Amino acid sequence: MKMRRIELFLEHFMFGSRWLLVPFYLGLIAGISLLLVKFSKAFVTLIPVVFNGDGGAALLGILTLVDITLVANLLLIIIFAGYENFVSKIDTGDNEDRPEWMGHVGFSDLKLKLIGSIVAISGIELLKYFINVKEVLAEPNGNYQLAWLVGIHLTLVFSGVMFALMDRIAAGNHGGKVK
Repeated sequence: MKMRRIELFLEHFMFGSRWLLVPFYLGLIAGISLLLVKFSKAFVTLIPVVFNGDGGAALLGILTLVDITLVANLLLIIIFAGYENFVSKIDTGDNEDRPEWMGHVGFSDLKLKLIGSIVAISGIELLKYFINVKEVLAEPNGNYQLAWLVGIHLTLVFSGVMFALMDRIAAGNHGGKVK
């Protein structure tokens, strides 16, 4: 009987410990705020480039804005899905603006969304280098730098494909359906 009470206490204590994750999610929300500052600075810097600079510089500036936005979206997915999967369900009532995926993103889905976002961010960074490929190749070790970037991007793409394949195989082994 005493062991059962100890066991129940430990289980409730461990279950309650999930709330220790909340400061992490609040920190990620603050991170989105910092990204908003970075986005605003990049946007203000981009305005004269669009009107007075060349097309390549404007395109690089816009890609930077897209890059920052993708990172913010990634953080939001991690915040919502992580909180709902590990802490508590988010009660938004019948709010029509509730994202459709909220409440349906499991750990496997989160992993795929995460690697997909990382691949997209990596692709945008690689595109920035390709836009300035002449300058990059003119630098000492520019070939190596570009080769490393392409290699890292391909590794991320391969990892994403492998994650998806593993999830598909696991779903098939458990009789589940792949979404």
